[in-house]
Amino acid sequence: MSLIELKNITKSYPLDGLQLKILKGISLKIDDGEFVAIMGPSGSGKSTLMNILGCLDKPSSGTYLLDGQRVENLSADELAEIRNRKIGFVFQGFNLLSRTTALENVELPMVYANIPAEKRERRAKEALAKVGLKERMYHQPNQLSGGQQQRVAIARAVVNEAPIVFADEPTGNLDTKMSIEIMNLFTKLNEELKRTIILVTHEDDIARYAKRIIRIVDGEIHSDERNV
Repeated sequence: MSLIELKNITKSYPLDGLQLKILKGISLKIDDGEFVAIMGPSGSGKSTLMNILGCLDKPSSGTYLLDGQRVENLSADELAEIRNRKIGFVFQGFNLLSRTTALENVELPMVYANIPAEKRERRAKEALAKVGLKERMYHQPNQLSGGQQQRVAIARAVVNEAPIVFADEPTGNLDTKMSIEIMNLFTKLNEELKRTIILVTHEDDIARYAKRIIRIVDGEIHSDERNV
């Protein structure tokens, strides 16, 4: 059984009395442990697809099975519970709380999961050490470089041991050197920690780190190829 399975997923939005079709019948499977890049030009639907895969949005029609569970018709609270248990997110803008330390930012998902404070702190420190920030955990975001902030975001995404990490243009605000470091870190998460990585990018050199590249054009899968 695939970790993720989409069957004929569509997504439309109302516009001037009409329905604007963004996704037009997406069907795909992603297995546990894969590293997948989703590519496409601006407006192709790749971010809409990412939001549905990450349980941040619901499809207009179709079936979404996540780890064997149908999720397309779940309530907002039920989707939030799934995100907290099974999904970590890394965004282009880092999305860190500005007046809290790196350690406190990484602890945040565990607060929502009602994990005791002592265990939260221990796990957050371990996660920051794994991304090379052991010496910076008490710094606030404005005291960290862009690459370091993204490392904090990655630590936050994996601290709950969620099996899936979604990364939406994670290197978009970084220079080339930092982009390479961040992508090597995603590779390590995939190969050593066995996390399933689903990456949205428009950059070919970033997509090449993935082992599978899915290209979306006009709301449909244009190609789905293994990267060897």
